[in-house]
Amino acid sequence: MIQVIRYLKGYLAIRVFGFSPERFMNLCSNHNIFLWDIENHGDYYTMKISLKGFYLLKGITRKTGTRVVITRRYGLPFLSLKLWKRRIFLLGLVGSIAFWIWMSRFIWAVEVQGNYYVTTDVFQDFLVENGFEAGMKKGDVEIEALEKAIRNEFDIVTWTSARIEGTRLLIQVRENDLISVGEKEEELQEGEGTDLVAGKAGEIVSIVTRQGTPKVTAGTVVEKGDILVEGGIPILNEDSSVRRYDYCRADADILLKCNYRLKEEIREKYEQKQYTGEGKNCPFIMVGTRKLKLPEFGRQYETYDVIEEKHQLKLFENYYLPVYVGRDLVREYVTEEKIYEKDEVKKLFEEKLQKFIETLQEKGVQIIEKDVTINKTSGIWRMDVNFQAIERTGTEKKTGLAQVEERTETEESQE
Repeated sequence: MIQVIRYLKGYLAIRVFGFSPERFMNLCSNHNIFLWDIENHGDYYTMKISLKGFYLLKGITRKTGTRVVITRRYGLPFLSLKLWKRRIFLLGLVGSIAFWIWMSRFIWAVEVQGNYYVTTDVFQDFLVENGFEAGMKKGDVEIEALEKAIRNEFDIVTWTSARIEGTRLLIQVRENDLISVGEKEEELQEGEGTDLVAGKAGEIVSIVTRQGTPKVTAGTVVEKGDILVEGGIPILNEDSSVRRYDYCRADADILLKCNYRLKEEIREKYEQKQYTGEGKNCPFIMVGTRKLKLPEFGRQYETYDVIEEKHQLKLFENYYLPVYVGRDLVREYVTEEKIYEKDEVKKLFEEKLQKFIETLQEKGVQIIEKDVTINKTSGIWRMDVNFQAIERTGTEKKTGLAQVEERTETEESQE
């Protein structure tokens, strides 16, 4: 506690030398001037004295024939003086700290992790549409509402977690690859059932019913929306009339033979880019959405591509800043008009066709026959492909089956 008081009031380290340093110390004691940390160095003494006591030494040094030299200064009064001399630096330091504290109140980076089927761009567009973007205040981020909105928007997302780390909003999701979009099951209320209806027109190849009442058989031709399996099991009377229905969730494996069609067009004439090999790097700094470029030197290109590369600055691991540094890679090109040969057109169409088939196969569709037609009219190549395929079908829909009013035994006997 004494050290704290001394620091607040200020004190000095002094060197005392001359005719009689011992008498100097005795007179200080007689005048209630406290000295401490006294050390004898032969020709001189070193000690410490309070700032107030130092101002009372003038008469004592004259009487004793000694000299006093200050070797070091301690305490708040001297620190304040140093800070005042550096007041511009101090104001800048305080302003910087205040700026960083103010910046830490905002979200400057939004990151999504764990997504596979739903792309990051789709997630980012959804977040921006709902007001979750860089620059928003941390206090405006409602974590529970954000997590619920993601699960409601994307049926394939079965789990989500959002948290704020520094100035970053980190969203982690988990997707269920066993559930296709639009096939999320709803809990049935008591007295309700669900039918399975055809997703598109076609011919039933096979049907294996696990629950519900099948309404079609193999070979039946159906239209989109036709009921395939009814979500109610009839309970019959002795006369084979329906007494009531036991509602259920219809469940069955149904294969449907159906048709797909693909149409593609390619213009015979096209412009091809020929890069000249000329290019330049244009460094920039981006603050928020404002890009600050350095002056460009050299000739300007008439036609060129620009590839942007940028990196967001951050302090530590999670303190992201709304500042980006990067460069624009500019590449000059000239266009040359060319004409597709038949073999080139055929190759391009084959690539498009293969991608379409792979997309269908990923959905479990089996192609059993295809008819491809390629022709050219008015400078445009056209491809028309008709597919015959077999796929699983059966979309859930709440049943419209009305319950039969049960009659009492008295009413039945009267009949």
